[in-house]
Amino acid sequence: MPKLRLPIPFGAAALAVAFAALLPHVAAQAQENDTLSKIKASGAITFGYRESSFGFSYLDGNLKPVGYSIEICNRIVEAVKSELKLPAIEIKYQAVTSANRIPLVQNGTVDIECGSTTNLVERQKQVAFSPDIFRYNVRMLVKADSGIRSIADLQGKTVATTTGTTSFRLLREADKGRNLEVNNLGGKDHSDSFLLVESGRAQAFVLDDILLAGQIANARNPKDFIITGESLRTENQSLMFRKDDPAFKALVDRVVSGMMKSGEMEKLYNKWFMSPIPPKGININYPLNAETKEAFANPSSKGI
Repeated sequence: MPKLRLPIPFGAAALAVAFAALLPHVAAQAQENDTLSKIKASGAITFGYRESSFGFSYLDGNLKPVGYSIEICNRIVEAVKSELKLPAIEIKYQAVTSANRIPLVQNGTVDIECGSTTNLVERQKQVAFSPDIFRYNVRMLVKADSGIRSIADLQGKTVATTTGTTSFRLLREADKGRNLEVNNLGGKDHSDSFLLVESGRAQAFVLDDILLAGQIANARNPKDFIITGESLRTENQSLMFRKDDPAFKALVDRVVSGMMKSGEMEKLYNKWFMSPIPPKGININYPLNAETKEAFANPSSKGI
């Protein structure tokens, strides 16, 4: 039986009809990702914030989101107001966790996440990132009298990690063939993971060292805990927003890079990590490291 072939004019017409049918979907998708248009239409922007990323993004004594990341996002809002020529923009807040932050950005619930998220190349398939606002080492928090000082000391122990982070995977990768028997308990947020160690249910908590420092500074008895062990990896924190939105990314990049070049970013850093902060006037006392100085000198959203 001979193969059926469509006449060329008919095939071209069918293709044109099919393409035309796709146009509304493509336009709708583009509109969904156009954050500036969304803000202009609604007069509002929604920040995603963390409840216990102390120093970066957390709740103060009045349950208001504050921190280093929140202040950077506030600067971005000022730039959006100028860009759109709006007299004011309402800032709405949506709590996020390590587990739900990416879906809430993707589905439009959150416009920009002002938290403590690592810019990973694998995550760039789903979302976009600002230039790095901080770089840090992944290490572990333990009780000072635990005797744990290295990864090898975790044999037979229980390790806390925050659900949705890469911490336990990094610990496994750093195992280097020792085949350690380590149990994992997941906390909903960093304060939950810290509580697992404080209560004795876990013997170590693996996370970004600066976030661990914040948990210790905020503890009832800070001297009871230390940060120890080898670095599992140097990582980077960035602000997160929807991908395929070049206009919004260009604005975010311009603001963040400008703050770094002007010295404003370092001043903000010193405010939140080298000075007493609300609600208890605690000083995290974590000096600016060489990795973050490099990030400020050469802004990049490349990821790792």
